[in-house]
Amino acid sequence: MSEENTPARKPKKPSLTEQRRSARSFALQALYQWQLASHPVHEVEAQFRVDNDMSGTDVRLFGELLQGVAGTKSQLDEAFQPFLDRNLSELDPIELAVLRIGSYELIHRLEVPYRVAINESVDLAKKFGATDSHRYVNGVLDKLAQRVRMAEIQAKRNK
Repeated sequence: MSEENTPARKPKKPSLTEQRRSARSFALQALYQWQLASHPVHEVEAQFRVDNDMSGTDVRLFGELLQGVAGTKSQLDEAFQPFLDRNLSELDPIELAVLRIGSYELIHRLEVPYRVAINESVDLAKKFGATDSHRYVNGVLDKLAQRVRMAEIQAKRNK
């Protein structure tokens, strides 16, 4: 059969997990830009929606993470700050954005299992962060989860 006669295959639609992973990735990049440029978050969001192909992205989650992290930045920073080994100002901007996303999901998105919130953040740190930043992110978010998701963690252990 020649290629001319082969029916064209539709591109496979990304799974919900892949769409959410894409949303987190775009949210991290947008938060990084927001942190460094200090533009209003709604402008950063609009720019990202125009400049990027988000057809395989959970755009609702992208918006929620971006707006939610920006809107609760102080609360999130206070939540994970006790688990840092340095001042918040000394964190790498990528680590800071990843910690904020992970903390937001642990605190405000209770439908996301705590292990998923941590693992997705660790994956972002591996992809975008410095060499060992994923270990640091894992340690900080694991300690935060012990504080904010104790009932879920206990239930998991008792199974």
